[in-house]
Amino acid sequence: MSKVTYVRKNKYQPNISQFLAVCARNYMHIQRWLTQEPCEGQHWQVAGEFGRLDVRLLENTKYTQLVEISRCAGDHALVSRPKVSVRVYHDAKLAEVLTSQQIYQLRPVYDYPNMYMHHRDEKYQVNAFLEELLKIDNLTKFIC
Repeated sequence: MSKVTYVRKNKYQPNISQFLAVCARNYMHIQRWLTQEPCEGQHWQVAGEFGRLDVRLLENTKYTQLVEISRCAGDHALVSRPKVSVRVYHDAKLAEVLTSQQIYQLRPVYDYPNMYMHHRDEKYQVNAFLEELLKIDNLTKFIC
């Protein structure tokens, strides 16, 4: 007689320290080119060795800013432009992605599989993507 054993998967637990570390690195990248005298609606470009980013300040409060960052893809209609909305927390020195592409509210954890096929750690993945996107400006030049 054969014995059947069932393996129960452990529930996914997000790694908070890893998430906060990537948010802190994103904050440091953004701080290099965030203006000293910001005003809402301000728009600028960050050009670097690996391309160009369009940046727009959507909201400016005492301790936080909401910034929209997108990558310039030229006139290629077939290439989608990555676009993220980022909340910059100056008191905590963190920058967190709030929205990305068609995801308008990122949950900390997703069940898997799910209808939209988001990763279990989609929130971390999107913030890690922002970190890679911000590395575009290794050699930063501002274009106003």
